[in-house]
Amino acid sequence: MIELLSEHMCHGGRQQLYSHTSAATGLPMRFSAYLPPAAAHGPVPALIYLAGLTCNEETFVIKAGAQRFAARHGLMLIAPDTSPRGAGIEQASTDSDFGLAASFYVDAVTAPWSRHFRMESYIALELPELIESALPVARGRIGIMGHSMGGHGALMLALRHPGRFRSVSALAPIAAPTQCPWGRKAFAGYFGGDVAAWADHDASQLMAAASTPYPQGILVDQGMDDPFLASQLHPSSFEDACRQARQPLELRRHPGYDHGYFFIMSFIGDHIAHHAAQL
Repeated sequence: MIELLSEHMCHGGRQQLYSHTSAATGLPMRFSAYLPPAAAHGPVPALIYLAGLTCNEETFVIKAGAQRFAARHGLMLIAPDTSPRGAGIEQASTDSDFGLAASFYVDAVTAPWSRHFRMESYIALELPELIESALPVARGRIGIMGHSMGGHGALMLALRHPGRFRSVSALAPIAAPTQCPWGRKAFAGYFGGDVAAWADHDASQLMAAASTPYPQGILVDQGMDDPFLASQLHPSSFEDACRQARQPLELRRHPGYDHGYFFIMSFIGDHIAHHAAQL
């Protein structure tokens, strides 16, 4: 059961905010939903957007300017929160790159995180079923994309759940989390010290072991003035893995662009068109 918290007209459609109690996390969760004008006449494909560190369910819909493109292509936009909230974990809010708003979209296995930080189950299993049953979403026609930590989540979940998402793209993703400080910190906290097990949640390593999982192609955009490019993101590792897996990849490198929402709003129209073509 979902509760409508707010609703606003936007580009002829409706921008909504919902809350519900999640079976996966055991806590209330929020997500935003943009229903394009076409949704008034029947089910439409949906695109789940996973936001980055420190963000929530409203950051993307307020900052990215995506609704006008979604209205044009008849896509519903779903933006879930970036972590459970209210878990009662003291250290959850002490760091910006771990815990609150920093779930890395995984199911934690170590205490105290394992009780509520089950975002993989929430995003890949519970949320698609929820929106297909409660909103005018065309069944089986869901794509996924994300930015930074959310880009990691989108690529990783698409590869770990074949058939769940029909299209995938990312903006400045943490493409090889086992190779960067953000990813190593998060994985050590959520999975413990078994480094070999981390590979199951690293998009580059998952892709290297795959075989053309998305034959219609994956789109990734990266700003070349991104301050996190060299230390945290490693898009070349994902590019190499796609080459090994014979996965069609369009990795676009953009001089002058950084990591923030000005970068996202510059290319979000291309991403929505990418998903619309495949959905």
